[in-house]
Amino acid sequence: MDAEVVARDAASIDPELLQLPEVSPLALKENPHIAEQLYSQWLSMPETLRLVRSLINDAKAGVPLNTPGSSSSGNATATSALPSMFPAGSAPPLSPRSSSGSPRVMKRGGVGPSSLGSPLKLVSEPMREVIPQFYFQNGRPPPRELKEMCLSKIDELFSGHLNGLQVQEFRTVTKDICKLPSFFSSSLFRKIDVNCIGYVTRDEFINYWVNSNMMTMDIATQIFMILKQPDRKYLTQEDFKPILRELLAFHPGLEFLQGTPEFQDRYAETVIYRIFYYVNRSGNGHLTLRELKRGNLIAAMQHADEEEDINKVLRYFSYEHFYVIYCKFWELDADHDFLIDKENLMRYGNHALTYRIVDRIFSQVPRKFTSKVEGKMGYEDFVYFMLSEEDKSSEPSLEYWFKCIDLDGNGILTSNEMQFFYEEQLHRMECMAQEPVLFEDILCQMVDMIGPENESYFTLRDLKGCKLSGNVFNILFNLNKFMAFETRDPFLIRQEREDPTLTEWDRFAHREYIRLSMEEDGEDASNGSGDVWDESLEAPF
Repeated sequence: MDAEVVARDAASIDPELLQLPEVSPLALKENPHIAEQLYSQWLSMPETLRLVRSLINDAKAGVPLNTPGSSSSGNATATSALPSMFPAGSAPPLSPRSSSGSPRVMKRGGVGPSSLGSPLKLVSEPMREVIPQFYFQNGRPPPRELKEMCLSKIDELFSGHLNGLQVQEFRTVTKDICKLPSFFSSSLFRKIDVNCIGYVTRDEFINYWVNSNMMTMDIATQIFMILKQPDRKYLTQEDFKPILRELLAFHPGLEFLQGTPEFQDRYAETVIYRIFYYVNRSGNGHLTLRELKRGNLIAAMQHADEEEDINKVLRYFSYEHFYVIYCKFWELDADHDFLIDKENLMRYGNHALTYRIVDRIFSQVPRKFTSKVEGKMGYEDFVYFMLSEEDKSSEPSLEYWFKCIDLDGNGILTSNEMQFFYEEQLHRMECMAQEPVLFEDILCQMVDMIGPENESYFTLRDLKGCKLSGNVFNILFNLNKFMAFETRDPFLIRQEREDPTLTEWDRFAHREYIRLSMEEDGEDASNGSGDVWDESLEAPF
């Protein structure tokens, strides 16, 4: 290119072209003549003219061209030769570069400039925290050391049994490896022996207990999974019968019952009723895993497995407690049809209850009867009643009697509702020539005792928050216990101080068992022999 021609053309360009407005890439694509004008503008600038002359002279002299990126000096020359878009001294600093011209690698997890974004912007990503897996669909796998230890014990117990273990040989596996009460042995065996072959092999046990991660579950979940039916998410009363049968067959404290299978059945039923009374808080007969974990049933099962004297296991399994409940029922069941009507129940506790509260019980407001006979209470219904009557400090009892007194079912006990039940108590005191206590005085006493949030009524929450709540119900419908509370029986007070861990039910059952056993011709109070049942062996089962 002739330098004079370029200079002449540059002089003829309109100076207004140097002030072209900013144009978008899309506009340049649609109007290519604008790009030509911009290129012409660039060529007309003095700096461009000097650069072109320099390149031409270098080409004539045979000097290699300095392309961008070939060397740091070349870059510096090219950069200095280009016209600046910013006023002098106001240009931002360039991106840091290494001596080789490549982008500097950022340390400590950073990255260099993005090839897609602006070279002036550094993009940094935070370190990603590695969160360990916390949910396992089939349960958490066992740690390697625990698994190896378990497999070693399994090999030891299954050694020499090529065909596997039979059910009578499986108790050691249940106790030593699974750490479950021994009376779960049959249930666990049947859970694994799905084809009812009569043997459980080493591989079958490992597949169920180790590979399915049963060994890492808590004991409540293990028991729940063993007892429940495959298609259910809860336990029923029927699910507990196999473990009660095994307990009766092998526990030394229940060995004396083996000659009377009918009373074995009654004992098992009573234990199950007691379990559902305390643990199944929803009262629907469907015991959930959450209810099982919240209750004290697991500890009671472990205690029953370790204790040879079953009567020391006060929670659920005591034979003496069963004895008291069953004898009370049999005393009231005059015609021995295994059903109780209103008149029968009125005789309970030496006629301690009022007609009005018995009517409420038989209206099935606190609990629906399972007897399926109109106007009759069955044995299970009686167990629920008796546990509620003799231990009014427990939550199931407070809920039972609260429903009875709450006539309109609105969740509060008003003074009118409480007065309705107390009126019969007042009449009975007058008939017994006792000094009557007016309801107004009694109401003030109950308010002081409970300390409700609103003194106009009682809520179930108020009653559950006070240890003396059971006395409110005794005042309203149990005259004998009301008078005992008023006189502050020193014998009962001493009992409470001697062993505060015992419940009202524990103390009552102990007293009643001694009384009943003494009535059986001097029978030893600590021996629940089957001989005491001679009178009732004709009972239908």
